[in-house]
Amino acid sequence: MVFNTGAALLDAIVLAVVSREKEGTYGYKITQDVRQAIDVSESTLYPVLRRLQKDECLEVYDQQFDGRNRRYYKVTEKGMAQLNLYRGEWKNYSNKINELFEGGATA
Repeated sequence: MVFNTGAALLDAIVLAVVSREKEGTYGYKITQDVRQAIDVSESTLYPVLRRLQKDECLEVYDQQFDGRNRRYYKVTEKGMAQLNLYRGEWKNYSNKINELFEGGATA
């Protein structure tokens, strides 16, 4: 993708992905789901997950899977409120950009 993905957009995408799973989801699956929209590495996403956890937007728990612990992330109430804010901001932002693209002169 040629467009820069800023921290707020990454936060919004991660919250949206995690919110789709009521009981939460684990890091590798989050990475795979996010990669359906943007090209991002695991080393980029794990700091995002930690930041969202620190900001109390995600809660974390470990669960056994195939004999080892797997870390799961689940959106908190505060995280859902933040996601809803991001959704509204994204809608306004993308509408304005679309208006510029669609209303511009063609070559």
